[in-house]
Amino acid sequence: MTPADHRLLRASTPERDALVRMLSNTRFLALLAAIGCLTAQTPAWISQVRDLAFAKDVAAAQKLVESQRPHAAVTPEWLAGASWVARGASFAGQWDVAEKYGEEALDGSRKLLAGRPLDGNRHLETAVGAAVEVLGGVYNARGDRAGAVAFLREQHALHKGSAIETRIQKNILLLSLEGKPMPRLETAQYLGRLPRTPEQLKGKVALFFFWAHWCSDCKRQKPILEQLHAKYADRGFTVVGPTRFWGYTAGGQNATPEQELDYLKNTYQQAYPVPSWMDVPISTQNFLNFGVSSTPTLVLVDREGIVRLYNPGDLSHDDLAKHIERLLG
Repeated sequence: MTPADHRLLRASTPERDALVRMLSNTRFLALLAAIGCLTAQTPAWISQVRDLAFAKDVAAAQKLVESQRPHAAVTPEWLAGASWVARGASFAGQWDVAEKYGEEALDGSRKLLAGRPLDGNRHLETAVGAAVEVLGGVYNARGDRAGAVAFLREQHALHKGSAIETRIQKNILLLSLEGKPMPRLETAQYLGRLPRTPEQLKGKVALFFFWAHWCSDCKRQKPILEQLHAKYADRGFTVVGPTRFWGYTAGGQNATPEQELDYLKNTYQQAYPVPSWMDVPISTQNFLNFGVSSTPTLVLVDREGIVRLYNPGDLSHDDLAKHIERLLG
């Protein structure tokens, strides 16, 4: 297995999904055969609970996870399943159930970890990440947004540097960033032209498009941004496209930052041209600060530099146009 294969095995869910998308189907199937298949490490019942959670079938998810409850001490696998029940209940607005399973997933994980680092057990990463997200949602759903943010910030401090740091930061920003001044980006490294400062962006409606070179959703979002820029640039609309180094290039090839920058400037640029009008600062810290556990992540800022939209994930042309036109006035 290549270094990218090893990253796949130990990666958190967002990074693992990204690497899977980056690997060809043939190579990925070969990898699964070589390691005895990743799905063997994830019991089928957990996948079933996850599917029920997304379907908001909370009763069925709860029944299934209880049928798998260990007779003795809980296991990382069971805690991951319980955290999916908590998420499903949060999707359905059943906050009492969400709180019950979220607390059990978080408390059980803490006992199993007993002061050891979280990273390295993807079931506990799932359990803790989901539980923290859900319990923050419980506070917010009950009208205590300040309590939700305080809880999430406490958890962020506890898990700083771990695989779930950006996920927790994302949830903090979902509750607290809109209506606040746009935080300053790190711009020491960049692609293309020197990125503009916040002072230079004042007076413009700016869309910050956090993207990754491996991200298929980002590639689908880019033509939409090009259409919007063509339509609104003369009215004061602009796009900034922060990215970061991931340690690899096409096909999972290991790369130093210098090699990855060369890849972006040449091979990637030829296949997926980065617009010359888009500032592209390159910084891992920007992704941590803005909770970018989902790519793309979109942040829309008004002419005064105030954040008016924080959206982990892509948006359609019409949705973005509606927000941009409102801010352009």
